[in-house]
Amino acid sequence: MRQASAMPTTLFFLVALLGLWPAYLAYRAGGPAGGVSASLLVLACAMLVGSATRVASQWERAVVLRLGRFQALRGPGLFFIIPIVDTVAYLIDVRVITSSFKAEKTLTKDTVPVDVDAVLFWRVVDPQRAALDVEDYSSAIAWASQTALRDVIGKTMLADMLEGREKISRELGRIIDERSQPWGVNVISVELKDVLIPASLEDAMSMQAQAERERQARLILGDSERQVAEKFQEAARTYADNPTAFHLRAMNMLYEGLKQNSTIVVVPSSAVDSMNLGALSGVTALGMELERRQGKIREHRPREHKPAPVRPAA
Repeated sequence: MRQASAMPTTLFFLVALLGLWPAYLAYRAGGPAGGVSASLLVLACAMLVGSATRVASQWERAVVLRLGRFQALRGPGLFFIIPIVDTVAYLIDVRVITSSFKAEKTLTKDTVPVDVDAVLFWRVVDPQRAALDVEDYSSAIAWASQTALRDVIGKTMLADMLEGREKISRELGRIIDERSQPWGVNVISVELKDVLIPASLEDAMSMQAQAERERQARLILGDSERQVAEKFQEAARTYADNPTAFHLRAMNMLYEGLKQNSTIVVVPSSAVDSMNLGALSGVTALGMELERRQGKIREHRPREHKPAPVRPAA
């Protein structure tokens, strides 16, 4: 918000104070009539100086009209105008300005209603044209931005809008800049803040994305199985040419299984036959069975009773 400058008021009181001395001299020379005339003249001069003084801030440019016609651009800083003849019609802000705009329930190229929010960054580069060629350049920029956004949405597919926001932003900036160039306005950039789609469509897109991920996961799993099968096939060809390596690999697998404190290892009979471990396994099992039975015989054997000693007759 622009703050009023104290410079005009300060100059008014300064001129009035300086005019007190001439008014006093006129009063001494011409009496009360001369003093009153001099005072009125000093007051009129102070009012003229105060009304002719203007101050523009660093970011402002003043559009001065003389008798209704464009005279000049003034500012920044202190400047003077001719009272009654000159008027300051506009104070144009030349800083970068941000304006938000939106398009609600606008159909895309594939007839999907969307709500789009965007932000426009722009600035006035020619204050004269902004003041004289358009009634309200701020409202004109806002309406031009909204209509351009609706036009771009109507020409864009929903998928392209969700994935290519930068492209849409550049296209919006180009369209708005073309429309605002005659008004002395330069568009810096346009940014899309949010694109809202109906909740039902959002759920459908989520299910579609989930199905696509599951399909990719199954494809990856199938490819992994194919690679594992190929590696097993290569290993089978290697072991077929070298039976000793196959036996060593089998023994290593048995060792890895037994060292985990396992008491039972299930081995296919074909693997046992191929490793010639059938006799060894049978001997080991027979020894374990004999040892178990011997332990039970010891446990159930009855105690031997020794005969009582025979005492001789007296």
